[in-house]
Order: sequence, then C-alpha cells, then structure tokens
Amino acid sequence: MLMSHIARGAALALTATLALSACSSSKSSNPLQPAPAPASATAKEVVVGGSNFYESKLVGEIYAQALEAKGIKVIRKFDIGAREVYYGQVQSGAITVMPEYNGALLATSVDKTSTAITTDEVDAALKAKLPATLDILDPSAAQDKDSVTVTKETAAKYNLKTIADLAPVAKTLVIGGPPEFKTRQQGLVGLQTKYGLSFKGFQPLDEAGPISIAGLKSGRVQAADIFSTDPSIAKNGFVSLDDPKSIFTAQNVLPLVYKSGVTPAITAALNAVSAKLTQADLLAMDGKIVNDKADQSTVAKAWLTQAGLA
Repeated sequence: MLMSHIARGAALALTATLALSACSSSKSSNPLQPAPAPASATAKEVVVGGSNFYESKLVGEIYAQALEAKGIKVIRKFDIGAREVYYGQVQSGAITVMPEYNGALLATSVDKTSTAITTDEVDAALKAKLPATLDILDPSAAQDKDSVTVTKETAAKYNLKTIADLAPVAKTLVIGGPPEFKTRQQGLVGLQTKYGLSFKGFQPLDEAGPISIAGLKSGRVQAADIFSTDPSIAKNGFVSLDDPKSIFTAQNVLPLVYKSGVTPAITAALNAVSAKLTQADLLAMDGKIVNDKADQSTVAKAWLTQAGLA
C-alpha cells in the first residue's frame, strides 16, 4: 500500500509539472496566470546578527543593507551579546551572517593556543580550524583591535608608552573591561603570560562602551580595554599603549557565515563590502555614531551610497 501511494503521488506530481510547463510556455495573456517571480524573490532569507556594541551593529547594518540592495530578504538580530553568546548561534544556523574580528574570533572561540598574528596567518588558521558549518569571507582593511588604554595623566605619571611599561606599576592599578576580558588570552590571561602583569584588581565594565570610558575618566579604573577605533580615545586625549609582544593580533572586520545559509550572490555582496571598507571609513562612521549621535542605519546607508554599493 505504501508503494502504491508513493507511485500515485509521483504520477500526480508529474502530471502537475507537465501542466505547469505547458502553461509557462504558452503565450496566453490569461490574467489569472501568475507572472514569473523575479530572481530576488527566490534568494535565501538571511539573518544578520550584531553584538551588543555600536560598531558591531553598524557593520551588521551595512551588511544587511548591502544584501537588501541585491534584493535579498534580511532579518536583523542585533544586541545579541558577546562572542561567547552568539558564536553557537552562527554555528547552528540561527544566525546566517555575523560581523567579526578575525583575531579575536580565532583566539576566543576557535584555537586559543594559536600563535597567528598577521591577517593572512589568522585567516589561514581560521579556515583550517573552523567547525564544518562555518566559514569566513574576505577580510576588510578595517581593523578594530583591543587596546590597553590609559588617561594622558596616568601615561605621564608612570612614563607609559607600551604595555610592557606597566610591569613596575600594574600591581597598584585597577584595569577594566568587559567581563570576558578577565578570562581571555587577548585579555588578562595574555597580559599575565606575555607581559607578566598582575593588576591590583579587575573591574567588569561594558564592551568598550560609555561605562568603560566613564570609568577611565573618573579614575574608577586606571587602565581599560578600549577598541582602537573608538572616537573617545582622541576626544578625551587617552593614550593607547603599544603592544610590542602582539597580545592583540590582527583584528580585520569580516563576515562570519553559516556556510549552508549563504549563496554566491550573498557572498559576492558581502565581499564587495569588505573590498571597500577601510580603517578611515570605520573611524569616521564610529565618530558620527558616538560623537554626533547619528542613527546607525543612516550612517550605513550614506557609506554604502558613497562606496557605490547601495
């Protein structure tokens, strides 16, 4: 009986297919005949993610609008949380495209023992060790590294130019950063193993956001993990210390994707963004959002238009 149902269903499907083929090849102007669907209507629906800080949401918005400009339907899922939260969602396919920083992705989620430093080294290590469901697309020239940043007064008081200069005074200083900075290799773990730094204390703050900036300005912390493209560094005269031992590796902005969720059209649109996005572009856009309180959607649209991608 089961086989007869299968055979009957196959025959009905074949009949319907032939009938539809005949209709589609006809030149009839029957108004009830549906028009052929445009190519964009068949594109996959894409979930674009964004972490819980402004730059990730900005880049996520750029990705989303670039895809929409190609007729691809996008669902935005921003303010997800830290990498420890969203990485598994990309791996499972709940998120299709996620703005990432290649070095941080490698060191926190893919290979904590990696010694890769340059963009090429980091990307090669990622491609070799990412789970089978994941892939990275082309990196942009834009980078946003973590940095150990101090006020100009603290830098002058202790003659600080590099992270290594903190060695004699770290035990008297409180350092702040997002909670996960305490356990990351590109965080307190690396500062201890590479520079031998043991701080007086660690203060959990936000991810290079207004709480971190306020904490540094008020003296609640004397050093903080601030992203290198944060406009607050220049605005407040902060000093980001050089990193001669490269605890903070290449951090190129690129898309992390759920491999089976992207098509060639999706990949091409995202790679076109990476080909155009520069460090200066990222700094300028971050400044508009942080200092001018501009809307991320408006900023993203203006950049895409200027870049010829909208």
